Amino acid sequence: MKKIITVIGARPQFIKAAVVSRAFAANNVVEKLLHTGQHFDTNMSDVFFDELEIPRPTWHLGIGGGSHGQNTGRMIEAIEHVLMQERPDWVLVYGDTDSTLAGALAAVKLHIPVAHVEAGLRSFNRRMPEEINRVLTDHVASLLFAPTTAAVSHLADEGISGAAVLNVGDVMFDAALFYGAKAETASAILSTLSLTSKSYALATIHRAESTDDPDCLRHILNGFAQFAGIIVLPVHPRTRARLSAAGLRLPDNIRAIEPVGYLDMVMLEKNARLIVTDSGGVQKEAFFHRIPCVTLRSETEWTELVEAGWNRLAAPSGAETIAQAMQAALGTTGKSIAPYGDGNAAGKIATRLLEEIAS
Repeated sequence: MKKIITVIGARPQFIKAAVVSRAFAANNVVEKLLHTGQHFDTNMSDVFFDELEIPRPTWHLGIGGGSHGQNTGRMIEAIEHVLMQERPDWVLVYGDTDSTLAGALAAVKLHIPVAHVEAGLRSFNRRMPEEINRVLTDHVASLLFAPTTAAVSHLADEGISGAAVLNVGDVMFDAALFYGAKAETASAILSTLSLTSKSYALATIHRAESTDDPDCLRHILNGFAQFAGIIVLPVHPRTRARLSAAGLRLPDNIRAIEPVGYLDMVMLEKNARLIVTDSGGVQKEAFFHRIPCVTLRSETEWTELVEAGWNRLAAPSGAETIAQAMQAALGTTGKSIAPYGDGNAAGKIATRLLEEIAS
């Protein structure tokens, strides 16, 4: 029986897998999920499988919490063991996490072709672990599903082109369309938190470069403290640990909450005055819901959103820079653009992989 093994491990990958797995099922593609365990917190993992109706993983490796090297090495060994037993026709990986790179390397060394969803993204910042993961994965993949024309151009610049590269659009846009309406009826997060629409800003902080440097984290918090209003902050486990280690307190205007599921996050995003984030995925979700966004980085993979005025960059090198960017973004809109496809990226991915399996 022809089959695909999909390797996932982190929140954004669960969301992407939800729409692609649904497309696989509709096209009678046999798929098995392998969850590395990179996000092991219940609110960062289990809740997504429940509310997004993702098939339960066949394998859960339980690997997470270590350094990048520890995680990646242990994942490669464990994924290789599964692949040697199963011998799938393809391995599918998403994005730019340690799970992505581990799945790609384990597969290609066993001569199993790799398909990479969200191929071609580049920040051009090699200090980011995610940049290394995505570049290496692209260069071993046999099929590269790019989300934008810019991503296709980045691949061409690195000598990757031809029939292996497909601009299918962004599966996150598929998810926003499919789950946006569902969130309106299924989520009670606003009433639970006693929030009203447009009465708060929403922030997310989780990347290593934002949290591992105490000075950087302090600049972010001090910038938030200057914001005139409530900032709702779902606290990522990494961020919570770094705040404690650095002895930093959250400003009084921050409403800290536990990580939330996807549908609750969608509702918080759709009703925010402003979104402030270091997440690549949340930048796009802000645009999908037409909410102004400030990205706490000096660069972004989603340059089209900056160019169109939906997103603005604020490097976390000083509190004033962050505070000024947040104030300037309030009430703004960007140009009318549609860079992420027609909402059927998942269907195009399923169709192409079905063709490859059948050939």
